[in-house]
Amino acid sequence: MGETTGLPAALNIRAMEMTDIDAVLAVEEASFITPWSRSAFVAEVEDNDLACYLVAEAGGKVVGYAGMWVILDEAHVTNVALLPACRGQGLGMRLMNALCRIAKALGAVRMTLEVRPSNHAAQRLYGKLGFEVRGIRPGYYTDTREDAVIMWLDKL
Repeated sequence: MGETTGLPAALNIRAMEMTDIDAVLAVEEASFITPWSRSAFVAEVEDNDLACYLVAEAGGKVVGYAGMWVILDEAHVTNVALLPACRGQGLGMRLMNALCRIAKALGAVRMTLEVRPSNHAAQRLYGKLGFEVRGIRPGYYTDTREDAVIMWLDKL
């Protein structure tokens, strides 16, 4: 284990594969009130040509994942999640940086996402990356009717 991170020194970020879905669902269920279904992830990985999903592996185990859609010159982050024991250790930053690099390589010049107002840790992470609050989507989260904070990164 790394001394300061609690994660193994060898952390691998790679494209999500169908064989990762069970592990991704475990991360999803540990992270969200209303997790995405297996069929949603299968559709993203197999059928959505606009989608790009990554997993983070530590010690051969999926500990997090992130995804986005790249549409013309914009990237839209769909999900970022980590196992609870792996939060606050820089892994979210590494996943987001990987998404940004890939989005730029695919022709995106800016990136957007929605985040719950109550998710202060995620908002801090996105702020460190240069994302700025640009608006609110009222009642965006159907499970709680919570609004979404819309954030944009104008230059990848």
